[in-house]
Amino acid sequence: MAGMGQQTPDMEQALAAVGPRLRQLRRRRGVTLTALSETTGISRSTLSRLETGLRRPTLELLLPLSQAHQVPLDELVGAPEVGDPRVRLKPRTVHGSTVVPLTRLPGPLQTYKMVLPPSRATPDPRTHEGHEWLYVLAGRLRLVLGDQDLVLGAGEAAEFDTRVPHWFGSTGDGPVEVLSLFGRQGERVHVRARTRR
Repeated sequence: MAGMGQQTPDMEQALAAVGPRLRQLRRRRGVTLTALSETTGISRSTLSRLETGLRRPTLELLLPLSQAHQVPLDELVGAPEVGDPRVRLKPRTVHGSTVVPLTRLPGPLQTYKMVLPPSRATPDPRTHEGHEWLYVLAGRLRLVLGDQDLVLGAGEAAEFDTRVPHWFGSTGDGPVEVLSLFGRQGERVHVRARTRR
């Protein structure tokens, strides 16, 4: 059994994987080392050495990075899932955007968190059955809806019938984080509670 100061092979492997994971996360969000340095207060050279594995990750470095990337600390270090009762969200990349499903089972309403990179800034309107609700968590979202061209900021929302030609993405200024609720049943999933009199 390893002592408190000893590193097991599994621990060494987990620590070695932190740098590439940090680099992938930063690039996926479209953030430069300079911008991340300004956000976290960690020097650009330290961030670079951390990503390339030349600097060992410490709690003092990982906490501000976890906050800047808005991901749990255990996701940065690749904590094992065995015995962890929490729901783990598995992000996937779709057309260059990071999509995290927030609903596990199929149903009338699907919920996603999306991170749209600055490169997703060229409108390509589509139509399909359903109804969608968008809420901007961070950044600026460009929404092309029919003949309207709108820009929504953090805290703003939009709701629309997806049979109307639509497209949404970044304004090109930076990545945008969006919460999306989509129902294939259209207005039928739109239920309003009534108060008793």
